Amino acid sequence: MSIKKFIWKVWLKLNPLTKDVENDYVAEVSTVGKTLRNEDIALAFKEEGSELQYETLLDILNRADRLRVQSVQKGYTVLTGIVRISPRVLGTWIGATHKFDPEKHRITADLTPSAELHAAFEEVGVEVLGVKDSGAIISLVTNAATGKTDGTITANDDVIIEGEKIRIAPYGEAGTGIFFVNEQGEEWPVTHRLTQNDPKKIIARVPALASGSYTLVIKTRFSQSTTLLKEIRTLSYNLPLTVV
Repeated sequence: MSIKKFIWKVWLKLNPLTKDVENDYVAEVSTVGKTLRNEDIALAFKEEGSELQYETLLDILNRADRLRVQSVQKGYTVLTGIVRISPRVLGTWIGATHKFDPEKHRITADLTPSAELHAAFEEVGVEVLGVKDSGAIISLVTNAATGKTDGTITANDDVIIEGEKIRIAPYGEAGTGIFFVNEQGEEWPVTHRLTQNDPKKIIARVPALASGSYTLVIKTRFSQSTTLLKEIRTLSYNLPLTVV
């Protein structure tokens, strides 16, 4: 058995696919702390002793990302040391002569862990934190600018978030807050002070996001009791949000 150098902490939650089976749980990794970006990786290079300047390292990482994106745009499959990126078009065609319809079809990509990343998982252990409180949920997001709940949101305007146990607490603590995550996993935190921050309702200002699809994520240690959770609880809204 390989030595476990890293530990993932997970919450257990009831398996939604087996509602007729009792005590059937699936694991959800507890994401603690910030999402690492190229800036953080460049700093890690320096900490490992790289003689290249930080700005040079960051430029190399950003250029590599840009060139990989361009390659996928051209229809190539890109294989890096950690992931295989394959272009894909979702949707179905009725009849062999029908053309691409953006209302019915969607351009995306499949991301598959590489052999190197799979091998790295051998060094990861898992610590079960317990059963996740199923009462915590984001139930509805309303665009305050339009009043719509169809998943459309407006950059630099408010959204009304409703649910259970969604209050951000402790407010301002590192790792907690409201985040908008794009399809590449990049996070944009809400930095404007919350207009309302209650267990069942939050009013938050959407950052200056570019057009596209995002997932609303809440990270908090709030609980119903006066004692905060020891670990950050991560909640995700199940409907993708689109900036229009």
